Amino acid sequence: MKQSAPLVSVVTPVYNGGKYLADCIESVLRQRYENWDYTIVNNCSTDDTLEIAEDYARRDNRIRIISNDRFVSAIENHNIAFRQISSDSKYCKLVSADDWLYPECIEQLVRLAEAEPSVGVVQSYPINIKEVRWSGLPVTCSVFDGHEIGRLYLLERVYLTAPSANLYRSTLVRSGKSFFPGSRESADVEACLRCLQHSDFGVVHQILSFERIHDGSVTRKSVSDSYLLDRLALLLEYGPVFLSQDEMSQRLEDALEYYYGVLATAIVNARGGRYWKYHKERLTELGFRFYSSRLGRALLFKLGDLVLNPKQTLEKGLRRVAHSA
Repeated sequence: MKQSAPLVSVVTPVYNGGKYLADCIESVLRQRYENWDYTIVNNCSTDDTLEIAEDYARRDNRIRIISNDRFVSAIENHNIAFRQISSDSKYCKLVSADDWLYPECIEQLVRLAEAEPSVGVVQSYPINIKEVRWSGLPVTCSVFDGHEIGRLYLLERVYLTAPSANLYRSTLVRSGKSFFPGSRESADVEACLRCLQHSDFGVVHQILSFERIHDGSVTRKSVSDSYLLDRLALLLEYGPVFLSQDEMSQRLEDALEYYYGVLATAIVNARGGRYWKYHKERLTELGFRFYSSRLGRALLFKLGDLVLNPKQTLEKGLRRVAHSA
């Protein structure tokens, strides 16, 4: 693509990502879209991350390396990366250090964004070793009303984001000090919800990125079921923005019913004291009481399900033993 094309600032925040970082960088270098700059933010890595990044930077002057002088959280490292985007960039493309892009990724995302000025976030389909993560939106349309997408996401009818699958307008990234707000793992979703209050949503109906899932990924570290409380937090904050009063009430009730069902499973699985302390404290922070009676009803339902489905119960038990081994 010609240099007259809009500048895309690509960013990769990384901590101890040496195992996969070269694949990530190579995928950026292989882009058919040529007008980009690339900033890698090293968060005090103790492996060979910095050496790998510096080697590529020496070979291509579009790549630069920023090294933090102190270790920060993953979300803050993302925000440091977002603050590095060029003032001349029209778009920002995040690529997680253990993911990679197909060669036509940036080209296709920018093409849609350029054709539709109202679109603030463009999403494509990521693929991993298990599945293609599809948005759930009709393939006959590529541009959707932002407010409606926010509503459908909170109602759990569409899948909103995988960070490496998205392109953002740089004006939205630069609109505040922290593009990924707060410290929750769902900060990327919250960033999209903020964008959708003021812009539309675009979808390129193609697989354009690979999402790596492994033992060291954030996804695998969500062992405390914290994502459920993050969902509740998002619903409390953005439900009044995107949902009607009736939708909000019903969605909150459904979310709590599912949440207590997961807690009942945690009892069956003999989760420890730290698990329960975490959930009680987070519920209090969100303004909820911990309802023992509701948990008791959910546990009775769970135990009844286990008794009535012995084959399924045995299979789950065997899988748990195998996983522990």
